[in-house]
Amino acid sequence: DTRMPLARRGEAPTAREAALLRAKKRGMGSHLCSEEWGTKLREVALEKQMMNKLVMDYLVIEGHKDAAARFMSESGTPCEVDLDSIVDRVSIRTALEAGNVEDAVESTNNLDFQILRRDPALLFHLKQQQLIEYIRNGDVDRALSFAQGDLAPMIENGGGTFVDELEQTMMLLAYERPADCPTAHLLGQEQRRKTASELNAAILQAQKQQQEPRLPMMVRMMQWAQAELQEEHHVRFPVIDDVAAAEPKLRSHDDAPLTDQR
Repeated sequence: DTRMPLARRGEAPTAREAALLRAKKRGMGSHLCSEEWGTKLREVALEKQMMNKLVMDYLVIEGHKDAAARFMSESGTPCEVDLDSIVDRVSIRTALEAGNVEDAVESTNNLDFQILRRDPALLFHLKQQQLIEYIRNGDVDRALSFAQGDLAPMIENGGGTFVDELEQTMMLLAYERPADCPTAHLLGQEQRRKTASELNAAILQAQKQQQEPRLPMMVRMMQWAQAELQEEHHVRFPVIDDVAAAEPKLRSHDDAPLTDQR
């Protein structure tokens, strides 16, 4: 018999009774139709000023100078950074993503020479990217010379911190066709973007700016909360699957409301 006995007034339920109650609640779950969910969403007060700041934050950190300037003019939302600094940061990121490491390093030093001095890991990854570009271009002699003259001393001075990363890069030279190497992914565009993102974050930090826009973080938080409500608390409600459309919808298997099991 799984029925829970009634506890006497004033007494706390036993451990078994509490466990049965939790199990019953999990089994029943709860259901919110689209209308109920819409009503609850409308009850949440969001200040337009706060929303505008989120948009401006995204435009600035992602490097959309023209859009940020237009948004500032149209919405009256202030920008806390010099918009011209966005141009420098974007040009550096663009250079790295195009494989022009030397140009990116030079521009970074012109912007703030302390950025690379105080971040050995970032400096190593930029030099590693330069080595990758030599290998990509088939300049084996220059790649070997650069590895011995620039990267090896960094490993010695850093106590061997970057040994694994250098070895993975040097593996590319062991193959006649680097694309056949197990570490061939280093030659991909994603590796360039990874290095560019690391440098971009360092520049933002040096400028005392947030390194990641709040808007994408809030989207990830929303997705986590939706999954938590559904999987852990067994709540059925309209979810936002398409972030671009931002339209809450009941999933096909959630269309039928739960029956009252009392």
